[in-house]
This record gives sequence, C-alpha cells and structure tokens, in this order.
Amino acid sequence: MKQIKLENSPIVYYSSGSEQDEWVLFLHAAFVDHGMFQNQTEYFRGKFNVLTVDLIGHGQSVNTRRGDGIDKMSEWIHEILKAEGIEKIHIVGVSLGAVVAQDFANHYPDEVKSLACFGGYDINHFDPKMQRENSGKQMLMMLKALVSVKWFAKANKEISACTPQAQEQFYEMNIRFPKKSFRYLASLNGLVNRFTTGQRPYPLLIGCGQKDIPMELAAVEAWKAGEPDCEVILFENAGHCVNMDVPGIFNEALEDFLAKTGRCRYNDLYLR
Repeated sequence: MKQIKLENSPIVYYSSGSEQDEWVLFLHAAFVDHGMFQNQTEYFRGKFNVLTVDLIGHGQSVNTRRGDGIDKMSEWIHEILKAEGIEKIHIVGVSLGAVVAQDFANHYPDEVKSLACFGGYDINHFDPKMQRENSGKQMLMMLKALVSVKWFAKANKEISACTPQAQEQFYEMNIRFPKKSFRYLASLNGLVNRFTTGQRPYPLLIGCGQKDIPMELAAVEAWKAGEPDCEVILFENAGHCVNMDVPGIFNEALEDFLAKTGRCRYNDLYLR
C-alpha cells in the first residue's frame, strides 16, 4: 500500500493502486488506525483497488491546523476521491468509521457505490436517549485515557474485540493514540441527526458482533426497522470490531455483498 498525504489537509491515506475495476474504502474505529484493516487489505487488494485512511488525530493524520476536526472528514474523503480520479466507491466503516461513512454518504450520495457499516448506528435517526448513553460511555473512556493511556487501552480492547488475538492487535494500536487527539472528536455529535434518510441510491449493509454490547445490538435492530430493505449480518463469536475478531467470515460476507451490488439496480432518489 502506498502512503499518500492529501494536500492542504492533515490526512494521510493508503492506496493499493488502480489495477482493478472497482474501488473500496475502509474507515477504521476510534483510537486505532488504518492497520485494523490489514487482513481486509490483503484479502481484497487482488479483487478491488483498496483505499484506507487514518482518520484525523489517528495514525499519521496528526499534522493538523486550527479548526480541524472529525466533521471535516467527509470533505477530505471527497478530495481523496478527486485526487485518485474515483467517481464511485464502495465504503466500509467500523464503529467511528461507520459514522464517518454515513456522513460522507449524506453529503456525497452520488459518489457511493455501496455502504457497509459495522458496530455503528443510524446517524440520521439516532434515539436521543441512546445518544446520551453513548456520549456518557465515551466520556468515561476519555477520563480513563487522561489518567493513563495504558489503562484506557486495556479497558478499550475488552469492549472492542472478544478474541485474544484481536484484543492484542487493538491494544497495540490504541496505545499509540495521542491524548491531544481527543479534541478532534469533539465535533462528532454534530454529525448526528442532521439529515433525513430517503431512498438510498446504493445498497446498504449493516451489522455487528453477537457479543457486542446490548446498546449496539439494539442500535442495529432499530436501524433495520427504519430501513427494512437493508441487509443485516450478526457475526457469531465476534464483538465490536467484527473484521478483527472473525476476519475470514467477515471478508467472505463483505465480498458477497459487494458482488451483489454490481448485479442490482437501485433508485436514484435520495432525500435530505
């Protein structure tokens, strides 16, 4: 994967090249980096052109300017696609990446070929009570990080993955997350409940691990109720970061979804 710095931004992204016909973009969870998709990069790069990104404040995307925040990620992703000459792309997001993926789809629906979100929630119709609960849990984790990054990373790995291997992989990335980067997540709530979803011009896949927290399972259920035409996958023996807990099963399920995308037609109407 070639490392590339997006001009006039703090964002660093990674490209496998343009030898294949279609592109897929992977957006990672909070407190780690593009490395959480190492298995997916290796699996898909011979079938798709693969892009991964270090979200702002994560990995190599830390050379920021005043006013930069997570709320600008969609614009930066749009600029990445322009720089690479990509008109449409499959987008896969996990956790925080699922939020960013949806925000991009809200702003640039015509650039989305398909959308797959795991360990996330419907940012356009997020229950206020669930949102407050989620914000409270995030604040508690942030306080742990301010006391000790190691304490924070140890607690975080236990709720982010359930297999020992995935937990250790998550921990090794999380331990490198700079405390100062929390500031770039401050605008996250500004992405929630700003748009109203109409008929999507692309297929949607949502899911999570069966061992994820009850709030996430409830969020997926509520999302399915609001968009009954979407596909849903609950992964056995997986927690929050399903792509790390059960990479083989995840890759096959995602590949099947992406393959079906090319055989289906979807309505071009998208209401905001």
